[in-house]
Amino acid sequence: MCTHTSPLNRYRVAAIQYEPTLGEKEKNIRDLLRLVEEAAQHDARIIVLPEMATTGYGWASRAEIAPYVEPLPGPTTERFQQLAARYNCYIAVALPEVDPATQVYYNSMALIGPDGLVGTYRKIHSWMAEPRWARDGDLGFPVWDTPLGRLGSLMCIDANYCESARLSTLHGADVLLFPTSQYATKCPDSWWMARAFENGVYLIAANRYGMERGLQFSGGSSILNPDGSIQSYLDTGEGIVYGEVDLEQARNKSWGSAISRAGDRLADRRPSEYVSIVQNTYLWEPLRYHSLYELGELPEGQLSCVGFVQTRLDTFPNHSTQATIDALGEFVRTWMHDSAPASPDILVLPELLLPGPVPAPQYELREGSEMYTPEEIAAHFRKGAIRVPGPETEALVAIADELQISIVLGVAERTDDAFYNTVLLLDPEGIYGTYRKLHLTERDRLWATPGNLGLPTFDTPTGRIGLATGYDALFPETLRVLAGKGSDLICAPTLLDFPDPVGLPPSKIPHLISAGPDEYDPEHYLIWRIRAAEHNVYLAIANWSGQVNGIQANGVSGIFSPTYSTYPWPEVIADEEEPGLMMMTIDTREQRTGRRTTRSLEYAPGNMLGSLTGELAYDIRDSIPGNAVRSKPMLRKRQPYWYLDLVRSKLS
Repeated sequence: MCTHTSPLNRYRVAAIQYEPTLGEKEKNIRDLLRLVEEAAQHDARIIVLPEMATTGYGWASRAEIAPYVEPLPGPTTERFQQLAARYNCYIAVALPEVDPATQVYYNSMALIGPDGLVGTYRKIHSWMAEPRWARDGDLGFPVWDTPLGRLGSLMCIDANYCESARLSTLHGADVLLFPTSQYATKCPDSWWMARAFENGVYLIAANRYGMERGLQFSGGSSILNPDGSIQSYLDTGEGIVYGEVDLEQARNKSWGSAISRAGDRLADRRPSEYVSIVQNTYLWEPLRYHSLYELGELPEGQLSCVGFVQTRLDTFPNHSTQATIDALGEFVRTWMHDSAPASPDILVLPELLLPGPVPAPQYELREGSEMYTPEEIAAHFRKGAIRVPGPETEALVAIADELQISIVLGVAERTDDAFYNTVLLLDPEGIYGTYRKLHLTERDRLWATPGNLGLPTFDTPTGRIGLATGYDALFPETLRVLAGKGSDLICAPTLLDFPDPVGLPPSKIPHLISAGPDEYDPEHYLIWRIRAAEHNVYLAIANWSGQVNGIQANGVSGIFSPTYSTYPWPEVIADEEEPGLMMMTIDTREQRTGRRTTRSLEYAPGNMLGSLTGELAYDIRDSIPGNAVRSKPMLRKRQPYWYLDLVRSKLS
């Protein structure tokens, strides 16, 4: 640790974008030394280089990369340390490391300071190329104290696992150093932005560009702000991206919109509810795992239609609960009539539909006031809270029965001793599922108690359904728990006025597959798209929109898919100007062909089943399902051994 200078709260940083030449180590190092010195001469105090920048990335075997590995510290880090000492800066150099004691290789990053090697990070989540030559990292997620704050590190695909950045943040990281070799996506990658946003940290992303062994790398090196926005970036070509870190911003973990604070990224976490994320739930074949002991077998799944409605805050009359239910019934009938013959199997409506998110007219605004007081908001929800079950839920079930659909919506619930912000799953026969909101916003805490039902799932013909609210879903641990329980679809009634999408201009990089629209993309980064894909679930968000007397919602409702790899994305997003019913077909079958065989084979392997195609029968439970929503590859590739601190109530 370097402590020979006084701490700085604001300073300049840089990300180097470079195209290394595979195997030309000396040339690459000379080029990188030149770029680092230029950045240091322009007052950059932290300088990050791309992943495997000294050697190139695409190595096929241990034998092939063997001439280029070295220990840490070693000759390469010594050359960069001379610059660190000369310019009093910190340099993150990513290179292939050999452990002299074992001769095991690692994909590593060395943080070099003015006094030498500060620390080493060994990449923990391997992409498919690295097991050809490297071992998964064994040093955890270190965070280093420096005069520039607390620095952590991730590398490349680590950012696809929400646990990585969260662990570094819980250990106090202000800035994440992020060497990467990202390809096939439009960068700055929206997964990087999600990690910065949900943790409130700066992320310095240094990516490479160019083509290597058939991979087209994505450039987009960037400095990302703690709210996930892009401070600066470089689309393609060699260069240096500069930015500024303000430690005060990184250490303020509150979040929300410009109008109101919603809560705190870390203080609002519920670690006791997350315990299952440290369990390796998708290590085994999913269908075998979920059906063990004949407990919890996944429903068969099917092609289903999921619908959502995004409504304005002033849509419902708010005169009485019954008036709201009557109006809702009329709206739903009209929406479904207009959408016929298409019809949803499950319809998701916004949060706190009963009694409505805006206080009723009897709570008149004080003269000169533009918003309700906390006391008026609390009185509104407590007075309008309903019993579950009760006459209100009977009326809602009657609507579901009339239309022969399932309905998910949010209500304020009253019990004998508490109030809850509750999500209900209703079907034509009654209340099928209940969830009480765990992560409360500051407005929720004016009147509600945190939920006491955990994070349950419910089996339906559509598949296994998890319930949450939008604020719950902003905490990645929530959906991780529900996905680990086998959820196919997570329905999230929402009342949020943040986060907004972040747009990005088109890239000049000639991607081999479509990585985004050819024009400006106003929704390049959308947190709900990442939430669905990182947990391999369908996610249905039904938010309010508009603003009434200081209560605001930002819309961006939609249905988002378990994977997205090529543009256009398989999703449906609400149009702010056209409220109404929107729908999408989802597929929760084990295989996209829908074939399901769970009986034991009655013939020798290799015998023909009699199919004209010569298809062999098999037991699908002995394979990984072909549908990502059932196989959940993002859960299967996690490294839970390192995640224990995510569920500790306090960290030392």
